[in-house]
Amino acid sequence: MRVKVLRLLVLFFVLFSFSVFAQTDHKDADKESAAAKPKGYPVKPFKDTLFYVYHNVGSFSAKERAEYISSKIKRLYNESFFEKDSIKIVPSDVSMDIVYQNDFVIMSVLDADAEAENSTVKNIAIRNLAKIKSAILYQNENYSQLPKRIGYTILLILIIGFVLFLVGKVFNLIKKYIIKNKARYFKGFNYNTIKILSPEKQLILFLRFFGFVKIVALILIVYLSLPILFSIFPATKDYTTMLLRWILTPAKSAVMGFVGFLPSLFTIIVIIVIFKYSLKVIKFFFDEIKSENIKIDGFYSDWALPTFNVIRLLMYAFMLVVIFPYLPGSDSPIFKGVSVFVGVLFSLGSSNAIANMVAGLVITYMRPFKVGDYIKIGDVSGEVIEKTGLVTRIRTPKFEDITIPNSTVLSSTSTNYSANTKNSTNGLLIHTTVTIGYDVPWKDIHAALIDAASKTEMTEKEPKPFVLQTSLDDFYVSYQINVYTKEPTKQPRIYSSLHQNIQDSFNAAGIEIMSPHYSALRDGNTTTIPPNYLKEDYESPVFNIKNKG
Repeated sequence: MRVKVLRLLVLFFVLFSFSVFAQTDHKDADKESAAAKPKGYPVKPFKDTLFYVYHNVGSFSAKERAEYISSKIKRLYNESFFEKDSIKIVPSDVSMDIVYQNDFVIMSVLDADAEAENSTVKNIAIRNLAKIKSAILYQNENYSQLPKRIGYTILLILIIGFVLFLVGKVFNLIKKYIIKNKARYFKGFNYNTIKILSPEKQLILFLRFFGFVKIVALILIVYLSLPILFSIFPATKDYTTMLLRWILTPAKSAVMGFVGFLPSLFTIIVIIVIFKYSLKVIKFFFDEIKSENIKIDGFYSDWALPTFNVIRLLMYAFMLVVIFPYLPGSDSPIFKGVSVFVGVLFSLGSSNAIANMVAGLVITYMRPFKVGDYIKIGDVSGEVIEKTGLVTRIRTPKFEDITIPNSTVLSSTSTNYSANTKNSTNGLLIHTTVTIGYDVPWKDIHAALIDAASKTEMTEKEPKPFVLQTSLDDFYVSYQINVYTKEPTKQPRIYSSLHQNIQDSFNAAGIEIMSPHYSALRDGNTTTIPPNYLKEDYESPVFNIKNKG
């Protein structure tokens, strides 16, 4: 009996000892395993931990990976229209990626992550996918932000609409006030004696500009409100930065470009001021020449203004050459190419215009006529009403305004009827011709023509009219009456009056205005010699008829 008890005690002791040693070995193994497993960092986008991250990836530590994955899960939660079926596992060469909508990578599960949890990459990816889905769905069901965001959107739209209504109302009130007080603010725009804008047109122009400013203001309000509206929904937050960048980037470039251009701008201003006051000095000099306070031999006073215009044009051209390097973009190939293109286009398209301008300049210094003169160019006669750098305009006695290019004027023969009609000259010689037969004494014809010229209006009494016998033709004599006038622009009326008076004077003197023509049969006719030249016993011969039969 004692032996059995002793055997039982020994067996119990052996089993107890084995159990103690086994527990000690298991604890040591757990300690060794815990010592081999790295420290895990929780992925905790919300209150609860979803899983742990143990290993680094590249330059990202395990802690940074956990925080980055948490931020991406929060971003999915903020999606207003989250689709759970769009989260999938996509295998790659070195990992299995958890991806949303094929382009948004939430996390990557590596072999190191599987070894740390003593599992496979696929199992960990499936587990993490399920936990991410359930966490986002749970948060959306219990803490959804969509109704609140929709409410914010509606409220913001109402505020924007109210602001637009208020701004439009303010613009309309200002417009009504301006129209009501238009007589006070709009009095037209004049430059010296030139009326550029009437009050009515000035008001219309202002109202159009005011309407444009109103539209720009309303568009700007809407545009600046869009970033605030887009920032409410996480899916459209990226548009906020994009819209602001569209405005701020060009505005910043423009401001920085203007600041960089300031030194060149001040240089340009100084150059313009120097040229402006230099032109004022030159203009004063030519104004004195024009008013004949300064006289230069061989330089006429009417040359002063065109000469100043030529000098001004040359100085402006020189000023542009000096300013050109200081203009923004003047060194760019595009700017140079456009400049060359415009120059070639101007050269090819303005050859006739340049020819007329050069001809106008030559005509100015030739001084063949001036405004108000009565001239004849080619077949056109009339009064010069305008001289420009390109054309000369003539008004005919029939009140027809004819435009003649200066190149045509320069290449044609021009007759100036007003050149010798000043007070110090005798005037223009008006002349007309009548033909009278040899049977009328020339002295009677002279007297009748001079009497007619003396009675003609708008002619000069001194020097007296005179008659020239310009030809002795076969059957008649040509008599030309000449009379002076200082009214060249009224030549048609003067000629008409002269012809009327010639008819009256000849009728009063009993002289027929006719040019006789004789046939071959002359025998028996009275001679055409005037009676006072004939002998006293002169008798008119008779026809001699001989019968040869």
